[in-house]
Amino acid sequence: MERDIKDLISKMSLREKVSMCTGVDFWHLKGIERLGIPKIRVGDGPHGLRKQIGDDGHMGLGPSEPATCFPAGATLASSWDKGLIREVGSALGKEAQAEGITVLLGPGVNIKRSPLCGRNFEYYSEDPHLSSELATSYIHGVQSEGVGTSLKHYVANNQEHRRMTTNAIIDERALREIYLSSFENAVKNGKPWTVMASYNRVNYEFVSESPFFLQEVLRNEWGFDGIVMSDWGAIDERAEALAAGLDLEMPNSLGFGEKKLLDAIEHEKLSMAQLDQVVERLLKLIFHAHSQKKEGAKFNQRLHHELARRAAVEGMVLLKNDDEVLPLSKDKKIALIGAFAKEPRYQGGGSSHVNPLQLDNLYDEMACELGGEDKLLYADGYDLHMELPHTRLIEEAIATAEKADCAVLMVGLPDRYESEGYDRTHLRIPDDHQLLIKEVAKVQPNLIVVLSNGAPVEMPWLDKAKGLLEAYLGGQAVGSALKDILFGYANPSGKLAETFPVKLSDNPSYLHFPGDGNLVEYKEGIFVGYRYYDTKERPPLFPFGYGLSYTEFEYSSLIVDDEVIKDTDELKVQVTVKNTGDRAGKEIVQLYVSDLASTMRRPLKELKGFEKVELQPGEEQVVEFTLNKRSFAYYNTEIKDWHVETGEYEILVGKSSAEIELAHKIIVQSTVRINQIVNRNTTIGELMADSLLAEPATELIKKMNSTPTFLDSVDESKEMAEMMEALTENMPLRALVFFTKGSITEEELQYIIDELNKIQTYSTTGVEKTVK
Repeated sequence: MERDIKDLISKMSLREKVSMCTGVDFWHLKGIERLGIPKIRVGDGPHGLRKQIGDDGHMGLGPSEPATCFPAGATLASSWDKGLIREVGSALGKEAQAEGITVLLGPGVNIKRSPLCGRNFEYYSEDPHLSSELATSYIHGVQSEGVGTSLKHYVANNQEHRRMTTNAIIDERALREIYLSSFENAVKNGKPWTVMASYNRVNYEFVSESPFFLQEVLRNEWGFDGIVMSDWGAIDERAEALAAGLDLEMPNSLGFGEKKLLDAIEHEKLSMAQLDQVVERLLKLIFHAHSQKKEGAKFNQRLHHELARRAAVEGMVLLKNDDEVLPLSKDKKIALIGAFAKEPRYQGGGSSHVNPLQLDNLYDEMACELGGEDKLLYADGYDLHMELPHTRLIEEAIATAEKADCAVLMVGLPDRYESEGYDRTHLRIPDDHQLLIKEVAKVQPNLIVVLSNGAPVEMPWLDKAKGLLEAYLGGQAVGSALKDILFGYANPSGKLAETFPVKLSDNPSYLHFPGDGNLVEYKEGIFVGYRYYDTKERPPLFPFGYGLSYTEFEYSSLIVDDEVIKDTDELKVQVTVKNTGDRAGKEIVQLYVSDLASTMRRPLKELKGFEKVELQPGEEQVVEFTLNKRSFAYYNTEIKDWHVETGEYEILVGKSSAEIELAHKIIVQSTVRINQIVNRNTTIGELMADSLLAEPATELIKKMNSTPTFLDSVDESKEMAEMMEALTENMPLRALVFFTKGSITEEELQYIIDELNKIQTYSTTGVEKTVK
């Protein structure tokens, strides 16, 4: 039933209006019974429902109702599969409906600036295009079931250390191109019901109190029309937050937030119109969410478990497979070593922790598959509850490995290593895990290491293993999913959504993470992840987009539909991919764009498209991409807009950021001219680089000058001309008076400047924007 929201607001008292702007408890938005306004419930989390049992006496971290635990965000992202993630979102929506949850607090799209961030397991990627595309699919999936999402944590919540008080100093280009871009298309194309503001400051301003982030960018530029809620306990000053555009304070603040709002209205620091606008948005959400509730909703636990299994399979990444040690043969005697095989690490810690409906482990799955202890040998190898190497357990592991034809070694990061609330301090796996790899490798050459972790680790032991499978955090079906990959029932098809550095100090944020006190400076700028490693030519351990398969793929016939386009045009790109192996498999085709002649600092290449395709042996498929202005643009801080420079660009298609198979160059012509205001300190180089001003500037200077200059050299040798060009490139116009020995006077100099500015004023070369 449609409600007249404005009429309803007119019937509310001031206190009722103010009370709507904060949660009634830890999980509920307030209802007003006398006006027929229902209360609705929100709930975690991004990879599985976390509905707390009983009251809120555990700060929202108490026991929760059983639910399907899907793979964590890092695992889902490495699938690069938009359709799969939409399926997972839909399943989460169904479970939320069954539990009476109206808004699911996710997805998390914060950029993986540093591999040390303790919550990276929950986030998608270091790349904003990949992150936003996957988030859009997730949002569509959840909201297709009549359950809202809360895109989080907006913005730059890239570390857990002092996350409630951190002041992230980020230059404008990096903010736009990396950190805001991860949210932008998810807002525009996904249309989440809510956005969750982060705890931290950005450039000295709390995001939750920032008119720039909440109003100017989120609502005015991106067109967001839902509600903005705070992260739990994130608001510093409630009245300032509401004025900036933050609608809902979560959770209940024991009346303190409401009192601050009442005081602000009483002292006319907030207007009734501002309050009514917020209440209107809240009521629209509440009534819409309530109207979407499906009474008696149920879900199929078996089907959801199978989906969790498939999602885990798709997200696991085969990083090494020397001598085709994988897949395993059931005819061989296999040693399974590592306590994770019986007690799997399958999810991260903190607010996203799910109470799984069931939990598969690899030991039980393999024992069932092999049918007895004569083919499957097992040893713990380490104690999950201590970190010092355990001599007896290592000796047992060595003896077990010696008796087998190959060994599968389960290692990684225990629960205590990564969680919401704190960051890691290094990238090592525990010492006992490292020693175990070293000792087992001495007696078993056919060693396969399986990693259970939510973020990259250093691998000084990599040469000890023939096979390496990055399993990430695979959710409740991790055991059966691992069996599928290890025995070849499924072909690995995941690829890394983040770069694995050789060592921590290789990471571009290394010297500036987590900062000093509350101040953290993002001095790496736009060079995050592969943008840094590729541009710096610093080889990583495993590059962004990397992953192996049990089959092979061949790329051919890269075709573009035009060789010269305008920045307002779309460009169609096609590439043919063929499965040249002997088994079915999936390939993730990645498209990057490189600006070959930019006058601005830009990464060597940037991801602008990806598709996952399934091919039978010998089958080939044409994969098509569509590129637009943003595919070629950088954010110009002078004109405060995205800008494409006229010039040559290269379309790159390949298997990872480091494995480019095909390339094609095109010309992109800008339809926007950026006028520069010419003045005494404009350099000769700036004028000569400007296609509109170079010729008239040269002619004006020659016209006014009777003395030979760099523009009219008396020495016609190539060397002298090059030297003079280099010397004068950064020379300001005011120097003409001196270098012409007064032949060009101050008055004539001003005439030159005025004429050049007039030329730009009367130019008709498209839309004009002026740089001051």
